[in-house]
Parts: sequence; structure tokens; C-alpha cells
Amino acid sequence: MRVKAIILAGGEGTRLATLTAKRAKPAVPFGGKYRIIDFTLSNCVNSNIFDVMILTQYRPHSLNNHIARGRPWDLDRSFSGGVQILQPYKGRFDTDWYAGTADAVAQNINFVRSGRPEHVLLLSGDHIYQMDYDLFIQYHRSKGADLTMATIQVPLDEGSRFGICATDDDNRVIDFVEKPANPPGTLASMGVYAFNYDVLERVLKEDHDDPTSSKDFGKNIIPKMIREGMNVYAYPYGGYWIDVGTIDSYWEAHMDLLESPPSLNLNDRTWVIHTRSEELPPVRIYNGAQIRDSLVTDGSTICEGAVVERSVLSPGVFVGPGAVVRDSVILNDAYIEAGAVVERCILDKIVVVGKGARVGKIAEVGELGITCVGKNTHIPAGYTIGHSVILGTDLNPNYFEAFPNKLIPAGTQIGYKKG
Repeated sequence: MRVKAIILAGGEGTRLATLTAKRAKPAVPFGGKYRIIDFTLSNCVNSNIFDVMILTQYRPHSLNNHIARGRPWDLDRSFSGGVQILQPYKGRFDTDWYAGTADAVAQNINFVRSGRPEHVLLLSGDHIYQMDYDLFIQYHRSKGADLTMATIQVPLDEGSRFGICATDDDNRVIDFVEKPANPPGTLASMGVYAFNYDVLERVLKEDHDDPTSSKDFGKNIIPKMIREGMNVYAYPYGGYWIDVGTIDSYWEAHMDLLESPPSLNLNDRTWVIHTRSEELPPVRIYNGAQIRDSLVTDGSTICEGAVVERSVLSPGVFVGPGAVVRDSVILNDAYIEAGAVVERCILDKIVVVGKGARVGKIAEVGELGITCVGKNTHIPAGYTIGHSVILGTDLNPNYFEAFPNKLIPAGTQIGYKKG
């Protein structure tokens, strides 16, 4: 049984605000030492799928550097698949930036065809979950399906973020609507699809020839397959899965890692999440520091009197004397100076929080109120940044002089541009 995996990793992820200002969504750091795409890649190799294509588009540089030849995932292969990273290009024929998910695959169909796969896994590169794709393919074959989609129950008020399907008693999909304004149900597509290769090539050709199509699997191809009576089945999934597509969901997914027991067990040695790691020294914890219910990654320093509670610290984070980090996600090499307080925040890489500054806080009851600070921004000493604030990337201390009272109110967005 020959299976090829295609990971769609080209999305801008604009709802992640400054976290995707300089990187594609699948390249966003997650869980201390990983990137989001590590979970889909690790699912592939843990399911014995070693023929993997990654389709990129938006700001692919950090993603390309992270994956490189695929060695951490045992994908640096020549004769038995390996990893290919492909992005759109200008050529002599009809090639251009991808118009949609279906167009992305269609433009690379010659690469998909190589190796003569029987089945093609179409996967999103921006979800956090653990799944055995081998069981998924076996289910697909047992149903005699043309297409099988993994599904999960979601709250009704979140249904507009997903493709929503309806099934009969045999899990055959009888209706599907992409991101409906008024969701007709709660059974959502996870963005995990199994196609028979011959079916995939045919439906892509038909979609390419349709001038009215927006070239998207969810909007066009899947509904058409159902209307035409093709064998489309749902695969009920009962494990942990989250689309970290918003600041709130990204923060919540990290808090899930800190539950007891955690919703997603990163210590499961039977299902290792592989990644490319830096060579860093051990964590340094000074006398009098307090760490509770947190994940602290290599190279981090927690100084005397500092408090870290319910937080995830990525490699190289520095927490100065007497500083407090609570309910927060701190990315690589962030520097929190003495006496600063960081609460319910996401700090991107190389952020500096000046001495005695206060960033974020508990919002009103029922509100998450997450503050997000962009990469390489330096918050000066003594400033107060309210809850639900978004600060852009590369803001130096001079930028903050426009706030003479040293207060940036809750809900403010400054120095942030999409794209």
C-alpha cells in the first residue's frame, strides 16, 4: 500500500496577529521546543509514512530552515520517499500563486504522481494533535471510499470556523458546508483527508476546468463529490485536536499542556513529537526562584526571587530577579528584566520587558484578555501594558515615548500590520 502525504503549509494565519507577521502559521513555535508543523510531520513518520510533500507559500523561510532535509523526522531519504518542500513559481505555463487549496495540489500534481501512490493523505500543517494515519487509511479502504475525512465534534458557536458535515448511520457524508455563518451541526472536518489517487487526479482536473470554482477543497471539490454520489465517509476521531488559528486558541492549547493529566501528553515515548532542536545548556534555576505547573525549556534562566506559574518558557528565556511570569507563553530568547510582571501574555522571540514593567493582566470575568507582543519588541522600564493588547514587531523603546503616562490601555493595537 503506497501512501503519499501532502501537507498544506502555506497559510498566512492572520488571526494569529503578530505571531505570523514574519512567519507562516505552521512555523509558529509551540509547546516550548516545537513548531506547529512538527505535530503533523511526526504523525506521518510515527504512522510509517515517509513520502511527504510540503506545499508552502506565505513567508516560507523559517519553515524551510526548520525542516531542511528532514533529518529529525527521518525524512532525509532518496529512494524511499523523504520530504519535498515545494512553493509556487513562475514558469512558461499556467503556474502562479496558489488560488486555493485545490489549486496548490493541482499545480504540483506531477510531483504527487511520482512514486505511483495508491492513496494520498491531504493534511493541514497548522493543527495540534496526535493521530495514527495508518488506522485512518485502513478505515478508508474498508469503506471502499473515494474520500475519507477525519471529523471531530466542536461547540456549535465555533462551527463557523470549520467545514461542517452531516452523516448517515454508516458514517457516509451526505452534506458538507465550508465555514457556514449559521452552522447546521457540530461535526467538523479536521482538515485530514484520504483520497484514492486516481480519484484525486480526476476531481482536480475537473475543478481546474471549472471557471466558476474558487479552487478549494472545502468550498468546491468536497461538496461536488457528495452531490455526484461519490463515496465520501467520515472517520470519527476521539482524541485531542485543536486548530491554533487565533491568539486565544494558541494560548489555550498551551494551557492544555499544563493540565494534570495534560490533554496532550508530550512525554508519550510511543508517539514521539520530533523537532529540530538547538544545542543549549541546561535550565539554570537560582536560589529562591519558584516554578509551579510550568514547562521550562533548555537554556532558560530563572533568577533569585522570580516566580513562574502556569507558563511555558521556550529555549533561552531569561526571567530576572523578582520578576513574575504567570499564565503566559514566552518564546525563544525573550528577556524579562528584574521586577517585571508578565501575566496572561504571549511574548514572541527576542522580546524585552523592561525593569518593573507590567504586561497584561486578568481581564473581566468571561474574557480571556490575552496580550500579544511581537518579535524583537522592547518594552521600556516602568511601562504598563493592559490586557488584550497587540504590539507589533521590532518596536524599540523610542516608539513608546508617544505614551507619556507610560500606559497602553487594554484592547489597543499598535505597530501591527498584517502580512
